[in-house]
Amino acid sequence: MFTTIRHGLNQFLNKSRTIKNEPLNKVSLIVVILVDIFILVNVFTGLNDISQWPISPSQSYPCYDQWQSYQNQVNSNKNFDILRQAISVNRDRNNSLEAIFREGEKGHLGKVNEVCLTYAQSQDKVNHSDNQKIISSIDQTNLKINNLEQTNQTIRSQYDSTLLEKIAGQTPDKSINQTSAEKAKQQLAENNLQITVLQQEVKNLKQQLLNKPESINFINFLNEKDSFETVQKGHANAAFWYPSIQFFFQAIFLVPLIAIALLVHNFAQGKGYGLIALISWHLLVIFLIPLVLKVFEFLQIGFIFKLLFDFIQKVFGGLLFLISYLYILVIPLIGFGIIKFFQTIIFNSKGQATNRFQKSRCIHCAKKIRPQDAHCPHCGEYQYVECGNCHELTYKHLPYCKHCGTSQSVVFSATSEAE
Repeated sequence: MFTTIRHGLNQFLNKSRTIKNEPLNKVSLIVVILVDIFILVNVFTGLNDISQWPISPSQSYPCYDQWQSYQNQVNSNKNFDILRQAISVNRDRNNSLEAIFREGEKGHLGKVNEVCLTYAQSQDKVNHSDNQKIISSIDQTNLKINNLEQTNQTIRSQYDSTLLEKIAGQTPDKSINQTSAEKAKQQLAENNLQITVLQQEVKNLKQQLLNKPESINFINFLNEKDSFETVQKGHANAAFWYPSIQFFFQAIFLVPLIAIALLVHNFAQGKGYGLIALISWHLLVIFLIPLVLKVFEFLQIGFIFKLLFDFIQKVFGGLLFLISYLYILVIPLIGFGIIKFFQTIIFNSKGQATNRFQKSRCIHCAKKIRPQDAHCPHCGEYQYVECGNCHELTYKHLPYCKHCGTSQSVVFSATSEAE
């Protein structure tokens, strides 16, 4: 196993820094590395751009967060709070909430949910000049109340001081306070009465806003259970599939690049175009790096992870660390399966040897050689192996002996059993 890995690594490094088995000079190697970095940055930029092409759950269901917050509130003022949030005194009436929601569709694949558009239309009807004036009046009145309460706080602190001076028998002309105890008490009573009046005024303005037909319609819409559940389920479903959709589009971006680089590399190797083979090999590696990273990222946030998360949470409760155990066990098995697949199917040595022999190429490096060459003049690989039946030299990795026709796999298996 380690021998195979070491051989593969050496082969990888050899392909990455040589042209026709000749090492690159330092300047050329630096240029290649700089080109690699530039392309890799652009690949990740392209991946980021294409991952944002599908409309996100927050763009498809832009009303969900505000609506969810309203549903979770239990205080008695939640209806007024949501109306106040819907009404903006300084908002440009040409830029409605519906228009803002529809902005999410621009440059993206997908549509804004129709229920959220209805939500926006209902909220836009609340946000008009009359209601903006009511909110402005409430804010101004609350400011007056705050000022009076702050004044009362100052008077109370002075009242306590003057009261102590009076108990101590100190004359008013020697007092450090400007207001006497009797006057402070009178002023507090007047301010408290004014605060009560202003608070009632605020209460009436709030009730006036809540009684508006457009406000009633908006509140009734917010309390439609079926509409909210539609948005809630749709948002949850979109959030569940969104990472997988992003990965799918990223794969669409990368797979054609990988296929083209692989085809060009194989063609250049076959024709002996060393520089093109080197550049296409670097491109192939650069395109594969993000793909591998995105696969691992998908396994952490994609629908597979969410299914495992839901399963473990349902069966084992809070023991979510079991997901890490599961990944630690499963991922190496998946990696082993991928390596085995590529070794057996894609980069099968026997299949490659058959194809290269038919084209009079080295079974190791695929360079052009003469049929009588025992060793490759490019990489030094010995081209023959002794037949286990007739002991004549036959081509390495080919299934049958060229002298006696005996299957080499049968001969080698029999030899292994005898040993």
